[in-house]
Amino acid sequence: MLYMVVERFKEGAAAQIYERLRENGRMMPPGLEYVSSWIDLEFKVCYQVMQTEDVSLFRQWTRAWDDLMDFEIVPVRTSAEAAKFAAMS
Repeated sequence: MLYMVVERFKEGAAAQIYERLRENGRMMPPGLEYVSSWIDLEFKVCYQVMQTEDVSLFRQWTRAWDDLMDFEIVPVRTSAEAAKFAAMS
């Protein structure tokens, strides 16, 4: 299943976030897969697409980062999947 992860950086935390990322990588547990991400121009919000069959893995991952950012995790589907689903309804 795909998830849109919205990471809201805590005030002034962008430099620390990128330093930790360089030193430790994404620190995702096995079974949680990074797909792609986009950062706003002010380095305050990151929008990520991630994939997993075990939603509980998100808690393991967010614990490594929650001192620097807040998370919103939303299950999503691709536009192609949505179109197929809508056609079946």
